[in-house]
Amino acid sequence: MTYKYRKPSLLQAFIPIIFLVVALFINVYVFKDSSLDGSNQIILILSAAVASLVALKVGYKWNELQDGIVKSISSAMASIIILLLIGALAGTWLLSGIVPAMIYYGMQILNPTIFLFAACIVCSIVSIATGSSWTTAATVGIALIGIGKALGLHEGMIAGAVLSGAYFGDKMSPLSDTTNLAPAMAGTDLFTHIRYMTYTTVPSIVIALIIFLILGFTSSGSGQAVETEEILAAITSRFNINGWLFLVPIAVVVLIIKKVPAIPAILIGALLGSVFALIFQQDIILSIGELVHKGVHYQLTGAEYENLKATTSNLEFGFLGSMQALFGDISIATGNEMVDELLTAGGMYGMLKTVWLILSAMIFGGVMESTGLLKRIAEAIISKVNSAGSLVAATTGSTIFFNVTASDQYLSIVVPGRMFADIYKEMGLAPENLSRTLEDSGTVTSVLVPWNTCGAYHSTVLGVPTLTYLPFAFFNYISPLMTMVFAYLKIKIRMRQADNTETGAEA
Repeated sequence: MTYKYRKPSLLQAFIPIIFLVVALFINVYVFKDSSLDGSNQIILILSAAVASLVALKVGYKWNELQDGIVKSISSAMASIIILLLIGALAGTWLLSGIVPAMIYYGMQILNPTIFLFAACIVCSIVSIATGSSWTTAATVGIALIGIGKALGLHEGMIAGAVLSGAYFGDKMSPLSDTTNLAPAMAGTDLFTHIRYMTYTTVPSIVIALIIFLILGFTSSGSGQAVETEEILAAITSRFNINGWLFLVPIAVVVLIIKKVPAIPAILIGALLGSVFALIFQQDIILSIGELVHKGVHYQLTGAEYENLKATTSNLEFGFLGSMQALFGDISIATGNEMVDELLTAGGMYGMLKTVWLILSAMIFGGVMESTGLLKRIAEAIISKVNSAGSLVAATTGSTIFFNVTASDQYLSIVVPGRMFADIYKEMGLAPENLSRTLEDSGTVTSVLVPWNTCGAYHSTVLGVPTLTYLPFAFFNYISPLMTMVFAYLKIKIRMRQADNTETGAEA
């Protein structure tokens, strides 16, 4: 590439990365699981400051850096809006009894031995149908976390199974944005891309499913101490559980299958949750409304509050309860400690820490991308490529690198896609080799990085820290290993003809 100002040295390009990695290591060591409460965000902003100093040294002006930051944040705005709406949806789906109903029926169908295996398959199917790992995690994923914890399973294992299935479906669905983005960057068509991905993706998910099945048989003993009947009784003591509640998640899935954009589809799901809460959970929504009203008028004496309660309509209390579920914290007390832990939600407010993390990550990614520091590192990687195997390994490493540094799965596909397209062409490789590698390594590893938009989103939605589920998200790190194994063993490596059309021949 042509650099606008003086070309940075490789050491200069690595200085912000080294600072980020060292500072994050120290920060996570000191703060542990609470590092996402704000300290990691500060580290990302300080890393952006270090990158800015390097950029200023090679000739960039502050206004140019600021433009890069704004552009980077703008690219994440859709994800931020979706994240906030998912918070609202989680709140109303708890209030309406949808999530409790999923837990209630799921506990009667699933058992600890096959739970992880079944959870992965269920999430795979839903994600293929919707084309979205985010929607899958925010709907059936939340319910499966609740069911699995009630059965006594480790939350990291449950989240790992959910995300393995969700990202398998996300990769293989023609409705997925990344599944459409990867072939567009590589220069092939959608269905050729999907067919070619099956060679590496199916073995990866099969291995993951086998591991989950083994884990189920070896760790299910912890669930035997859970009193299922007590949990079911605690849920039914507060909620009106019935099959009609499932109309809301079915409606959301249908909307997404019909290609309704994610933002309006999720908003509709959240509002339907409020409507169903008013229909089926009137006692709960009124009691929450009363608590909210009491909080607003906390300065009133007991007698004054009772008088206010007597003169306030149920409609107003219902409105207060619905709004609280959409934007704020709610918790439903049942008297069962385990169930009470499951029946909590934070609404849009609960997503603000994650929004802060995403903004901080995009500030760092914006400086690194707009000033060519990431490109400089990529050039050094490309210079070492001398075979199909090393090219795929370099592509895989670059996508993971961009997931860690640019903090966005789309950049991990777009930037390496642009970087490597000509090299694949020069080496006589068909573009589907590149598109497959981008998805096998870029899409799936984004969820393993705590400050990546995907890692931050899923850890917040599922309520499981990234580093807790990371060891169990087997599909997500088997997939990039599988694509490199295929390349080095020259399995299903399709070549081009001299006129740049596919030969159909595979090395």
